[in-house]
Amino acid sequence: MKEKSKILDKDALQRSLMRIAHEILEKNKGIEGLCLIGIRNRGAHLAKRLADCIKTIEKACLPVGALDITLYRDDLTMIANQPVVDKTEID
Repeated sequence: MKEKSKILDKDALQRSLMRIAHEILEKNKGIEGLCLIGIRNRGAHLAKRLADCIKTIEKACLPVGALDITLYRDDLTMIANQPVVDKTEID
């Protein structure tokens, strides 16, 4: 597949994630009472990466969860006749 354009390279993406993590911490005034929940699939990966950035900054683990919204999508009928619903994981 030919690359059409590149918005962020690997380093720029990591810097952006770190900046977002700093903004989350600033807005929340630390990690107390904070958790990240990502929408499956790519949102869950993003939440995990942000939690890793926050762990680097704060030296503490942050709870991360994943939410499956398959049954609430407006394009559900276009996905498949029998869409696969993954489990929601929120501790």
